[in-house]
Amino acid sequence: MSAEATNPATPGPAAPAAAVRRKARPRIDLRRLGRAALLGNAARGKLPDAIGHVAEAHRAHYPDADLEPLRRAYVLAESSHRGQMRKSGEPYITHPLAVTLILAELGAETTTLTASLLHDTVEDTDVTLDQVREQFGEEVRYLVDGVTKLEKVDYGAAAEPETFRKMLVATGSDVRVMSIKLADRLHNMRTLGVMRREKQERIAKVTRDVLIPLAERLGVQALKTELEDLVFAILHPEEYEHTRELIAENAARADDPLAGIADEVRGVLREADIPAEVLIRPRHFVSVHRVSRKRGELRGADFGRLLVLVNEDADCYAVLGELHTCMTPVVSEFKDFIAVPKFNLYQSLHTAVARTDGQVAEVLIRTHQMHKVAEAGVVALGNPYAPAADAPAAETAAAAAPVDGERADPTRPGWLSRLLDWQKAAPDTDTFWSTLREDLAQDREITVFRPDGGTLGLPEGATCVDAAYAQYGEDAHACIGARVNGRLATLSTVLTDGDTVQLLMGQDPASEPSREWLEHAHTPAARIAIQRWLAAHPDSTEEPPAPAPSRPVPDFPAAGTAPRSASAVVADRPGATVRLAGCCTPVPPDEVTGFAVRGGVVTVHRVECASVAHMKSTGRPEVAVSWGDSTACRVTLVAESFGRPHLLADLTEAMAQEGAEIVSATVEPPSQQRVRHTYTVELPDAAHLPALMRAMRNVPGVYDVGRAQHQ
Repeated sequence: MSAEATNPATPGPAAPAAAVRRKARPRIDLRRLGRAALLGNAARGKLPDAIGHVAEAHRAHYPDADLEPLRRAYVLAESSHRGQMRKSGEPYITHPLAVTLILAELGAETTTLTASLLHDTVEDTDVTLDQVREQFGEEVRYLVDGVTKLEKVDYGAAAEPETFRKMLVATGSDVRVMSIKLADRLHNMRTLGVMRREKQERIAKVTRDVLIPLAERLGVQALKTELEDLVFAILHPEEYEHTRELIAENAARADDPLAGIADEVRGVLREADIPAEVLIRPRHFVSVHRVSRKRGELRGADFGRLLVLVNEDADCYAVLGELHTCMTPVVSEFKDFIAVPKFNLYQSLHTAVARTDGQVAEVLIRTHQMHKVAEAGVVALGNPYAPAADAPAAETAAAAAPVDGERADPTRPGWLSRLLDWQKAAPDTDTFWSTLREDLAQDREITVFRPDGGTLGLPEGATCVDAAYAQYGEDAHACIGARVNGRLATLSTVLTDGDTVQLLMGQDPASEPSREWLEHAHTPAARIAIQRWLAAHPDSTEEPPAPAPSRPVPDFPAAGTAPRSASAVVADRPGATVRLAGCCTPVPPDEVTGFAVRGGVVTVHRVECASVAHMKSTGRPEVAVSWGDSTACRVTLVAESFGRPHLLADLTEAMAQEGAEIVSATVEPPSQQRVRHTYTVELPDAAHLPALMRAMRNVPGVYDVGRAQHQ
């Protein structure tokens, strides 16, 4: 059975504030429901009195709803749970009734409410899933199965994590599964007071780490905020009590600054002839606590926010314009979540206005439909599988057909798809449970764009490593680098919202991820994939020996090689020895100049070489030089690459195939996954140099090749 108790976790003087905040959602009278349940059912075919309040809330959203499934579901649930009691002493049927009322008030459709009434029958009674299917259909069976816990007898300590895994997988095909679970947890948290203190804390921590983030991601703010307050009261009783006192003191004030500002806003909108409803929304306990920690001493306007509701999207911007024109805006507080909605469907304009006395009021501006979605999230979308004409938000939740035997939910957000992907690869229950909490703790999401116009949803702080595994899965092992907004970037680069990311993939099927990538992997999918590969290839994870320290390429041939023929260059100085400078290694048809150095040697430089400007500045005279008849050349090339296995072998093979003879080579130690190679090569014909450089650039991992330009 679920957590049972009737004593609220937040008793006492907090009730008036909660009542003001939730006055449209009356609490269930458990004693009345208990009596109704014990007195038996109404006449056959008539709606039982015990679910009259559920029917009333449901009809408020769906005036023409067929209540017959609710009647039959209640009859089955009541008869199945008869004799079972909650730890509070109330009949157990009061729990599914309360859960169903929560969902009905949020606007859940009939199928969800039917499954909610039955959500504990398979877990706690003799009712089977087959019976549920026979009486209520496959959708209700699927929802009930999705929220049914796994037995501790079979799973032991892993029962809770594996139940959540099962529930998340079911949510991936139908988000209504999680809607029922969230309402179930809310009622259990409301009635947690009779539990032992240690059990209260354990349930509260799981609620904090898993259920509240899920409520946030699904956009069900009405459930999320109340869950936050209940967890706050259990895990931080002293801070909760202090916050409660602050709210009570503010409520006792004779004047309410927010009320005055609300009247000003109403006047501004009335003069502008914009139909709007202006409401005061008191902050919930956790919100007040956060504001007090951020701002210190609170003022009257800090205890709530103004909500302006209008009919059309364009009216939202009209309201914003009037407020910013007629009142003093706090520009830094402006956010447009209508043009760019949050990943949990939330849309609203946020701004703030200041009074002359320094009071600042935050203002939320949205349409009535936006407000419904802001409060109820995915619950407000109704049945995602119903024909569009029947759906309450058809423009958001279009009908979806089964795909490969699974129902594709059009409301499935990107974060849920990522979660479902990585949980498949989680090697054990402990890894899944700890990674799930860690993943859900990342409460902001960014969107990055692919060059093909597609998008990737990633948590804030994600890197190019995360983008690679999000796009390619385990094929991302072959990723060798990235371009972010057109510029080359290392895989450790942290991405920001709106970046364009082009991932550079190698062609080697045996490509290996680097152990260093783990330091830059922010998402579970990336970390698990890398860890799995490293665990499966322990011999491949040895760090390669550090390359020898780099050294500059000399101005003379390397040991064991013959000097370049002087006939390649003709100097206007008879008998002089001519040598090509190693700092710029000129080749035909480069424009060149020469300078006499010790020993009667003339060094030849490209005219744009930095050494030319330096020698001219010291007054050293130039020597005229020109290319002779020989087409052979020696040149120093610098290749910039991303580090990967076998890169050096692939690069030298490509150079050999172009007929280049490597005279000397230097590979610098890797820096931030980048490697710099310097090669001095002999070519039989200088005309082959462009082809050689192209071949080097085509080697996977090499992103630039250029002529040496030593300073």
